[in-house]
Amino acid sequence: MTAPAPTRSVWRTLRRDTRALIGLVVIALIVALAVFAPLVATDDPLRIDLVRRLASPSASHWMGTDVQGRDIWSRLVYGARVSLAVGLVSQAIALSLGVVFGLLAGYYGRWVDELVMRLADVTLAFPTLLLLIAMVAALNPSLGVVLLTIGIVGWAGMARLVRGQVLVVRQLEYVQAVRALGARDTRIIARHVLPNVIAPVVIAATLGVAGAIMAEAALSFLGLGVQPPTPSWGGMIADGRDLSLLRNAPWTSVFPGLAIGAAVLGFNLLGDALRDALDPRRIEAAMPAQPVLSASAKP
Repeated sequence: MTAPAPTRSVWRTLRRDTRALIGLVVIALIVALAVFAPLVATDDPLRIDLVRRLASPSASHWMGTDVQGRDIWSRLVYGARVSLAVGLVSQAIALSLGVVFGLLAGYYGRWVDELVMRLADVTLAFPTLLLLIAMVAALNPSLGVVLLTIGIVGWAGMARLVRGQVLVVRQLEYVQAVRALGARDTRIIARHVLPNVIAPVVIAATLGVAGAIMAEAALSFLGLGVQPPTPSWGGMIADGRDLSLLRNAPWTSVFPGLAIGAAVLGFNLLGDALRDALDPRRIEAAMPAQPVLSASAKP
């Protein structure tokens, strides 16, 4: 069974897009490091050895050691697990809440729309980082709290996006026809409305993973994210933020910063490529034209 023409067009566009290829390679590399961390790491990421503290990069320590003598490469590899977990799980939470509330608000309107959108306005009224800091500080900072907090804070933007798409889709003729035939609301939403809002949701979720990784790094840098001794890219930068370390041992913060930049760049490149590939105007232009029968043609 062959894929539908729009799907083939999307994959063809992604294969030809350099941004998509670079993004996928970077993401695949980070995922591989996280999955095979015990095999890739050259040392125990938690082992403290003050004798080898601030050792420069060498054959035994590819990226040097930090102020406590821990191997930076090993901590970087295990830190990839934390960053990917935060990015993917928090976006799954934001996606679930945002899609459900957005569908309900856009489809039913009236008081449901008013309630959901006012809650979204309240959430979006606060700067994201400040809201994250306030919520995490009110609880006991941990990986679970960070996952839940970033996911809850991110639902509002997703809900607004889905609501806007649903407001357009629910006015289409075929949706009105299905409703006139007596189909249940749940069937209409699941079979006819949701598939038409998937594309922008996928794009927003891909870009949201990059934002979640940055948010986790910022919280860990401030001491409100993943708590020591668990390796975290933001926490590693915080360990090397002292001015004397930046001058004498820059590798303690440079390599974690490069890892964060690579992860964010990979997801952003993939998100930008998906946005172009899933553009309805491009898909419609790429589809083959249907033959038009003349008025004199016989059936």
